[in-house]
Amino acid sequence: MGLGCKKAHLSFCVAALLACATPALAATDAPEPQATAACELKPGPTRSVVRVIDAETVQLDDGRQVRLIGALAPHSPDLGNDADLWMPDENAVTALRALVLGRTVELGYGGRKQDRYGRQLAHLFLNRDGRRVWVQGELLSNGFARAYGLPGSYACIRELLAHEQVARDAHAGLWTNGAYAIRNAKRSRVLLRERNTYQIVVGTVARVKVTRARTYLDFGKDWRKDFSVGVDTKILRANPEWAETLASLEGRRVEVRGWIDYSFGPFIRIEDPSQIAVIEESLPGPTLPPGGATTSSERRRTPLEKQKRPEPKLPGAFNL
Repeated sequence: MGLGCKKAHLSFCVAALLACATPALAATDAPEPQATAACELKPGPTRSVVRVIDAETVQLDDGRQVRLIGALAPHSPDLGNDADLWMPDENAVTALRALVLGRTVELGYGGRKQDRYGRQLAHLFLNRDGRRVWVQGELLSNGFARAYGLPGSYACIRELLAHEQVARDAHAGLWTNGAYAIRNAKRSRVLLRERNTYQIVVGTVARVKVTRARTYLDFGKDWRKDFSVGVDTKILRANPEWAETLASLEGRRVEVRGWIDYSFGPFIRIEDPSQIAVIEESLPGPTLPPGGATTSSERRRTPLEKQKRPEPKLPGAFNL
């Protein structure tokens, strides 16, 4: 995918390092729904970065602020006035500053162009030593951010996840910090303490339940207190082939990512199919350390979508 994209309507395509950035996938019977749309972004303006506001927001020379959509930076979990510096946050800010401050960047848009605060939601590209660099990809593959999306802004999510996997496999950056460890779906109380934060959760689906409003994946016997995942009807209708595969997840070990909410127990609302991935079943079961995090032995996963393996490319390479 990606490498075969041709220039059309002035859009450009980001070609991910799927062959090198993700581990070899075992031949499993994981559900394969409709293919994800190609990673195509609409070109935006070319401007200079005059200020790095935080680890995921920059200001351009025309006064506009840009949020680096797709790369969720670490933020201090302690919001008190006397909070010490949060090193993952500081490291990410330093990395972003070194990468873009004072440089000319090209903006690319996929989906929504603005968030509710008026910031641009864009991907950034620059030239460094004669090489085109995808800023989000650079941050993710070095462990300074986690891959994510927002409703209407999931462009290039497969490529983002591939770059994240590079850092996860290398135990780089925030992936060595317990605050960003993979959470255990069985630890409901731990997950509730993480309410309103973005988490990656691994567990075995105990039951798939279909209602008029949504489809639920329950990870425990008691849906009133155990961790669960919900997919609203509008998401199911937008992805019909993928929706049909959800029933087959019962008894499967999966990885889920998203913001922890409360709905009787800890709950993640699914806004895009990329938020659910099947753990590669040929691997041995993981060891679960105290606190409910899983180890890196379980980080090989098969997204619930077809993955065509492109020719190897350097991280962040793309076709213009």
